[in-house]
Amino acid sequence: MANDIHRTAKGFAVGPRDAPLAFTPHRAHAHGHAVARRRHRALAARGRVARRKMNRVVLATLPTPLENGGKLPGGSNLWVKRDDLTGLGVGGNKARKLEFLCADALGAGAKSLVTVGAAQSNHCRMTAAAGARLGLPTHLVLSGDEPRQLTGNQLLSAMFGATLHHTGLKDTDWSGLEKFRQQLTDQLSRGGSEPYSIPIGGSTAIGAVGYALAFDEINEQCATKGFSPESIVFTTSSGGTHAGLIAGLVRARAENPNKDWPRIIGIAVAKGAAMSVERISELTSQTLRLLDCTATVETTDVIIETEYMGAQYAVPTKEASEAATWAARRGAWALDPVYSAKGFSGLLGLDAKNCFSADSNTVFIHTGGLPSLFVAH
Repeated sequence: MANDIHRTAKGFAVGPRDAPLAFTPHRAHAHGHAVARRRHRALAARGRVARRKMNRVVLATLPTPLENGGKLPGGSNLWVKRDDLTGLGVGGNKARKLEFLCADALGAGAKSLVTVGAAQSNHCRMTAAAGARLGLPTHLVLSGDEPRQLTGNQLLSAMFGATLHHTGLKDTDWSGLEKFRQQLTDQLSRGGSEPYSIPIGGSTAIGAVGYALAFDEINEQCATKGFSPESIVFTTSSGGTHAGLIAGLVRARAENPNKDWPRIIGIAVAKGAAMSVERISELTSQTLRLLDCTATVETTDVIIETEYMGAQYAVPTKEASEAATWAARRGAWALDPVYSAKGFSGLLGLDAKNCFSADSNTVFIHTGGLPSLFVAH
């Protein structure tokens, strides 16, 4: 590949194999307050898209397993990618993004983390876990009111030492939540906390790099097992996982244009700006530039299935409940009703429409969300 991934004692770097690491934990904090202040606005929330070496801190246990799930009703072979087993803070897909986002934060001299999400956000819980692992105080901007008793992801986030900021906003009010995040970031900056601010889902180009590498990991595991996947299916909302997987596809396709590469199919669970071909395409392009890849994404690469989200985010559906039962009894996979079960209901729905060829191989990425399951029940 144009960029090699090489392990070092300090973590990982994406770039030429002989390039020196730009990040070590000690040097990151030695930059000082002045440098961090000057760089904060450029680094936080948006992510840099110029070509450069990408730094990585090790937070996840990788590679995650790829399990044989037997046959789908339509005849395709099901494989489940267990990204619920990444290990960080009970696990989940956001660990892959946070390895790169947190490395960027440390490289900027950040002293704290700020992020935002729904009341039972898995991303927020995993950011809190990353902050605990790295010694960075973490602030979480959450939808809803402060509960009488913390449960699920909020309970775990508090256990990891995060400060929870309940906004009273609806979980569908992404613009309001993001505005609150920016206000809190500004307040912490004035107080000298040097925050690194992360948007909903960690969905920046920097975070998406984690799933560009996950695409490579999946295809390497499939090759080891002797097959090529026809489709990779997963749940999508803020778009970072989606853009990263497509970036991985585009990069691999540019290097081997004669191979049949899988379709990347996102099952949408949230209505909003992130759920558009244009948004995902732009984030994919930014991610490709970070990876120093000149190949371009095609609009046909972006597949978003919106039929299975239900009334709105965080509202369970009958189909998701049935899908969760199917998965639990087939492979003992625990899916949560807000996110992963809706994605799996999309997989089963597409299978019922004969979207997967008989005897083909379909990979479903289990993105985690176990704590939300206990809150729902």
